[in-house]
Amino acid sequence: QVQLVESGGGSVQTGGSLRLSCAASGFVYATYSMGWFRQAPGKEREAVAGTTTDGRTSVAESVKSRFTISQDNAKNTVYLQMNSLKPEDTAVYYCAAVLEEAGGNCLVAPSMDYWGKGTLVVISS
Repeated sequence: QVQLVESGGGSVQTGGSLRLSCAASGFVYATYSMGWFRQAPGKEREAVAGTTTDGRTSVAESVKSRFTISQDNAKNTVYLQMNSLKPEDTAVYYCAAVLEEAGGNCLVAPSMDYWGKGTLVVISS
């Protein structure tokens, strides 16, 4: 059974930091690219960051100076380190996986094969 379980969300003040984790199971993690997406109330889901099986990473321009994606292949876990958080970062953050050899793009939501249920991040001013 495929599972992507996000954790680490919460409520922090502007300028604070959070580290989100996504633990994957039920599929061959090493063959999947991983992505982080977020969806704010009333807005469409947007890509935040992605990482390929060989460790290449990409981060959305809007958060590039503040967010970092990383992964621990031994733990089948991908992380999103978020610093200098702003109220506009408030959203539900989702982890997703896409089979890399099939040509999936880990920054394109419709491409993703598996999704977690999300973790809520609330930034107060």
